[in-house]
Amino acid sequence: MSTTEKRQKVVKSHPRLSLDEQCNLLTIHRSGIYYKPQGESALNLQLMKIIDEYFMEHPYFGVERMTDYLRLDKGFKVNKKRIRRLYRLMGIQTIYPKRKTTIHQKGRHIYPYLLRNMKIERPNQVWQTDISYIPMYKGFMYLAAIIDVKSRKILNWSISNSMTAEWCVELLEDTIQKHGAPEIHNSDQGSQYTSDIYINTLKQNKIKISMDGKDLRLRGENIVFGYLDNIYIERFWRSIKQEKIYLNPPNGGLDLYEKVKEYISFYNTKRRHTEIGKVPPNEIFYQKAIAC
Repeated sequence: MSTTEKRQKVVKSHPRLSLDEQCNLLTIHRSGIYYKPQGESALNLQLMKIIDEYFMEHPYFGVERMTDYLRLDKGFKVNKKRIRRLYRLMGIQTIYPKRKTTIHQKGRHIYPYLLRNMKIERPNQVWQTDISYIPMYKGFMYLAAIIDVKSRKILNWSISNSMTAEWCVELLEDTIQKHGAPEIHNSDQGSQYTSDIYINTLKQNKIKISMDGKDLRLRGENIVFGYLDNIYIERFWRSIKQEKIYLNPPNGGLDLYEKVKEYISFYNTKRRHTEIGKVPPNEIFYQKAIAC
């Protein structure tokens, strides 16, 4: 079993085995299943929840505009310095036109976007991955997921209280072990996905690397995205937050784990997706996989 599968075998209220004993039997570290949320002040947690919900609808809101929204519309006495820190903490990357630069940051690998005008015809042709901030009853954590673009199936996921490249690599390797390697891997330009360790893992598995360039054009008062912007995983974040997390905020890491596990099972096996013929992702993924 992969590390992710082993973690999913752990039973919180096992009648005979403690969490420590289960982890020893499965040869996994207890920290991988005993999730401790990150803490912040009550005000910052409130601000982060509001930012997260509003940013889902307005991904082009930078620090200055979000600060104005919080001050003028919501009545919070906050400054840009605080909101900029919360953006970094939440892993938020604003979508807006940026000047091109030839400066190369050491240890950071940037690749072109490969999905423009591409016809995606089969499972495991293209995977998309991302990390999202998850608000909780007390504190917050991060959720990483990998989605198969053709079927919209969530292939794998993991939660953590820190966003490390090693954590993302573990998720990638477990997913490859379970489903085989895709032809193309698409991500944003976050530090985890541009790191040496992540890029090397993709290359070792002979996977083509695609990264969003965050191209965005302004036409009058309308905002038009120039091309696919990791849109399928972004839609999943919207779904899981609006249909599960916001309605009943998790109380602790293990509660979050169970809620995510329950929702993704529903998402893959029962939730019908209009764009793939009003069927659940598993129906497309496994039918197409057999046909291929």
